[in-house]
Amino acid sequence: MDKQTLIDEAISLPVEDRALVVDSILRSLNPTDSTIDREWTQVAQQRLDDLCSGKITAVPAQEVFQRVRERLAQ
Repeated sequence: MDKQTLIDEAISLPVEDRALVVDSILRSLNPTDSTIDREWTQVAQQRLDDLCSGKITAVPAQEVFQRVRERLAQ
């Protein structure tokens, strides 16, 4: 099968299947490192725990972006 035929067939798939194909191809180019994935999961869980416990408070995205704009304008 030539590349263009493969592309045409992939494009004709339902969106969920196309997403799976794209994800699979990208993973083959940049394989995941399970150690890094576990570490990021631990960091994300700790941040969620801190947020849920009230240890930290969330800042609305609009406020964060406004602060960044103000700093960049200086």
